[in-house]
Amino acid sequence: MSSAVCSAGACDCAPRSPWEAEQVNDRRLELLREQPATAPHDGGVIVIDDSGDRKDGTATAHVGRQWLGRLGKTDNGIVTVTTVWTDGRVYYPLHATPYTPAHHFARGRADPGFRTKPQLAAALAVRGKEAGFACRAVVADCAYSVSDDWYLALREAGLPYVVALKPRRGTWARADQPHTPVEAARALAWRDAKRPGDWAPVERHFRDGHSETWWAADAHLGGYGSHSPCRLVVATTDPARLPEKATWCMATNLPHPDAAHAATSPHPPADLAEIVHIYGLRPWIEQSYKQIKDELGWADFQVRSDRRHQTLVNCAFSFFIRQITRVRLAPAHDYQQTAPLADREAPKPDNPPPSATTNTEHSQNAHSDSRHGRCLST
Repeated sequence: MSSAVCSAGACDCAPRSPWEAEQVNDRRLELLREQPATAPHDGGVIVIDDSGDRKDGTATAHVGRQWLGRLGKTDNGIVTVTTVWTDGRVYYPLHATPYTPAHHFARGRADPGFRTKPQLAAALAVRGKEAGFACRAVVADCAYSVSDDWYLALREAGLPYVVALKPRRGTWARADQPHTPVEAARALAWRDAKRPGDWAPVERHFRDGHSETWWAADAHLGGYGSHSPCRLVVATTDPARLPEKATWCMATNLPHPDAAHAATSPHPPADLAEIVHIYGLRPWIEQSYKQIKDELGWADFQVRSDRRHQTLVNCAFSFFIRQITRVRLAPAHDYQQTAPLADREAPKPDNPPPSATTNTEHSQNAHSDSRHGRCLST
């Protein structure tokens, strides 16, 4: 399905059709739950993110001058907050909601109806859980780690999380203690691979058959600690240098296996290797953006307030996923983990699912190896 066909058809029929977008989306998710190869399970994750698209004028609902990550600049456009479910074997969108800039409200950010992107994202994650999409954790990049509302909403919903932290974002601590995640990482003991000190090796296996040894550790920063309700986990290719583009600073409420509260925590404990694996799935929401935007015409709607076009795009995406998985993939419990090629300049996701937008590849039993990721450690 080409972008032109999808966008033209959706824009032509959506404004005149009586169907409700939420009902259609609910039915789409129901079909994904019913098929064994795409059914959610506790080993998957719900990934949240937002993405912007440029739009001219001021008449389109939710439009405003704001940061558009896809363009890498502030411009006039629309930002949509989305969730994706993935286990590294398959991935597909769950829910989406537009972010409405404050100037659309009478009282601006103080208006009772205004919601920040982290608030919208937390609500979508809760909706995913309520819709039956079990997950090991909710995963997000560092844009969401600065919101107390985001943490509170997930905690109230009983959802675990693994979220990136801005490595140089400061916190209160004694003068002789670390004040940022990267300072906490540098305080960890390390000499070399034979004498790793506080660091533990994490083996990552990639799609071309090779593997790499990363290093991970629980760091201590303010209230973060291995035996605290919230942990600070650092993963890197080089503990001595902590290269910016290959170092992850992550916060998680998944308890350390040796923590005193692990036995009473509502979430099963997670070791360092699992934390690294969980966060390694995050970039697959970037892959879904690439496919639904570049191939299926996510942003090519020409209506002012109707969001049904994007529902149709998600239906098309899920159709491809269902067809591909029927031929190529075993049910989740039969799946053996794999991982993509390494790219230290732009870390890619672990356990790559098949591309959802191959045209005739379904009959030829092949799929695209296109990948998209971004550095999350800045």
